[in-house]
Amino acid sequence: MKTTTSLKFILSSFLFIQFTWVQAQEMMDFTNASLFVSKKESAELGHVIQVFQEEVEKRSGKMIQQSKKLDMTLPQIVLIMEKGVEELPESLANPLNDLENINPEGYRIVMLPLEQKVIIQAKTKRGALYGVGKLLRKMKMGPDEVLIPENLTMASSPQYEIRGHQLGYRPKTNSYDAWSVAQFDQYIRDLAIFGANSIEIMPPRTDDDFTSKHMQLPAIDMIREQSRICDKYDLDVWMWYPNLGKDYRHPDSLKREIEERHEVFSSVPRLDHLFIPGGDPGDLEPDVLFEWMEQVADILHEHHPNAKIWISPQVFRPTKEWFDIFFAQVNKKPKWLGGVVFGPWVKLPIDEIRERLDREIPIRRYPDITHSLSSQYPIPRWDLAWAITLGRECINPRPSDEKMIHNALDQYANGSISYSEGTNDDLNKFIWSDQDWDPEIPEIETLRDYARYFIDSDQAEELAQGFVALEENLRGPLLTNTKVTTTLQQWQDIDQKSNPEVKKNFRFQMGLIRAYYDAYVQKRLVFEKWLEQSALEKLGNYQELGADQAIQQCKSTLASAIKEPIAPGLKAKSESLADELFQSIGAQLTVEKHGAMDGRGNFIDNMDSPLNDIAWIYSQLSKAETASKEEEKVAIIRGILERTNPGPGGFYDNFGDPASWKRVVFRYDVAKDPGSLRTPRVSFGVGLKDVEWVHVVKATGFDSDAAPMAWMHQVNTLYDLPLEIHYDQLDPESTYTIRVAYTGRFRSKMKMTSDGLLVHDFIQTGIQPVYEFPIPAEATRDGKVTFSWTCGEGQRGSQVSEIWIIRN
Repeated sequence: MKTTTSLKFILSSFLFIQFTWVQAQEMMDFTNASLFVSKKESAELGHVIQVFQEEVEKRSGKMIQQSKKLDMTLPQIVLIMEKGVEELPESLANPLNDLENINPEGYRIVMLPLEQKVIIQAKTKRGALYGVGKLLRKMKMGPDEVLIPENLTMASSPQYEIRGHQLGYRPKTNSYDAWSVAQFDQYIRDLAIFGANSIEIMPPRTDDDFTSKHMQLPAIDMIREQSRICDKYDLDVWMWYPNLGKDYRHPDSLKREIEERHEVFSSVPRLDHLFIPGGDPGDLEPDVLFEWMEQVADILHEHHPNAKIWISPQVFRPTKEWFDIFFAQVNKKPKWLGGVVFGPWVKLPIDEIRERLDREIPIRRYPDITHSLSSQYPIPRWDLAWAITLGRECINPRPSDEKMIHNALDQYANGSISYSEGTNDDLNKFIWSDQDWDPEIPEIETLRDYARYFIDSDQAEELAQGFVALEENLRGPLLTNTKVTTTLQQWQDIDQKSNPEVKKNFRFQMGLIRAYYDAYVQKRLVFEKWLEQSALEKLGNYQELGADQAIQQCKSTLASAIKEPIAPGLKAKSESLADELFQSIGAQLTVEKHGAMDGRGNFIDNMDSPLNDIAWIYSQLSKAETASKEEEKVAIIRGILERTNPGPGGFYDNFGDPASWKRVVFRYDVAKDPGSLRTPRVSFGVGLKDVEWVHVVKATGFDSDAAPMAWMHQVNTLYDLPLEIHYDQLDPESTYTIRVAYTGRFRSKMKMTSDGLLVHDFIQTGIQPVYEFPIPAEATRDGKVTFSWTCGEGQRGSQVSEIWIIRN
């Protein structure tokens, strides 16, 4: 017994000298470790070894040299597959065998402190890459320092077989078009380290320009490089390929389409799957679509014999007939079919698609993780100030939302490849990859890995919480969000402690710019709302001052927002960080300076957009100024001051305001419907005649007039889902009139009923903003009423901005 104790003491002392155990952080020091890979597997794992060595050296300055043999006296990282396990002594092999089984893309990691070993074991090269990736994510690395958690032991296999992201090289993206081959290589590697096994590329011709001033290579050459890079890391290559031809039955049109596909398919060394959307863009009837797919399959298999084609029921204006034909065709299970894709602008919920599909046909999700409004998964009930400034395609870390969206519907699909338009959604990609690997992973764990591995291991916790705070900035009314200032202070503290390399890191810059930008927008909102109230108070003194003087005082007060701008330091810092992001990652956050496409990530251009009703008030005051009579001027002034007044005994609601949502009827669990296919949502945009799509939320109104801010956001249901709004506490003895504002980007034909009684038949919205209709007296006799709006088949949805219930 004494001998054993002495030996343990000697061994412990030896290990303390040779192998430092950092007890305070429960980390083990592998700074001077070597990497052992079985000779039988070294060639096959060459790229995995390269990834590990290069990524460690970047962060620590230490090259982990490869060792030709196991050395039980020195610290080593051991990377093995099936054959390599046979070479391990029992003391190393047994702990591996004690762990649960893994699938072909899974891995086992065992930390053995006494043996001074970390072992990564996988069945395939792909699994080995993911095991190395997990180790890299958990390591704490800095100058001359490589530490590994001493409790890092696990067996892990991905739950879903498809895990990837779209990286389109086209001008529409907010950064990808500026990238070099080396940048794509690094980014694809980054995604693989977090478990991605698929990358989706695009052909040179999409619903976009062919080229941009940022592009370093022609698109046909870059997609060849993207495919080659993926093959190097053994990742599946997908290609999103919309049908943009004008006629897919005319021989001349078909000839051009066929020639193009031969050129594109032959240009890429690897192509495993082709994804063809039914629409968005493209607009083919299902019979024509499936006829064309047969021809595409023949072309595809000439160049990539084993590739499969996936197809989506995406269509902007769907009908029952369209879906009936689509599912009848897809359930024939043509030989070329890989599966069906559920993405943006698919009317049917994914569970209904699963029910209509043959059980053997898999579903892949195509989640929009890049857009914050007018999208598949918008930020719920987003404040109008954010919609105006941050807009549709801002830097949008949404870790909590993305986990919720993923897990609400993941059981119906075989995984996902996200829809992305650039680096603005960078963090969201890694949340999705982790959730596709294991939906039980807490988002904070992914955030800590993201911060530790990509930005600064010394501030991993601070950064992780900083990204959580940025998401919290976007929740609820901005005017009363007390967290925005605190978030900025937290990021400023992180910035102060960061070294120059961290400050140049684009992922750090993206978090920091949002903290400054958010604080600037909130200060502007508070100031401009105060100015608006002050201006209206002065306008309300028209009886004492006279109309002309009241008008001038009102305009002068509102103009203070322009003449006396606030928080110039926050604005300047945001603009400076935008320049730094353009330099570090090609992020295009302005149109003029950075060459962005308008509405595509250029949120810096919107940071001074008005956040009060100055545009509408000015437009009305201009009419008053040109009026020839005092009573005409007064009438316009009163129209401004009393615009929302429903009169005695009446009701008014602005459905962009959260306070009015108590009236909106929900008949399905919102938590199970993140895409709002069964529940109402907030939408944005005024919706002008002959304008199909608006990327930027502005006060542009009808007939060249400015719109009040209330018209810029609405309650909205998608497609033919009824929109229901309930009122109670009405006077059963009275009759009422409803005044309703129909604004919004869809401009659908809508019908309105009250408790089932017709208020108006289908009318085309988008022509005028406001309508008035008598409410059937029978509908209000019990003191309550539920209004319902529906739109016709093939329409995109019902939208209501404002309601006045006027007591007659």
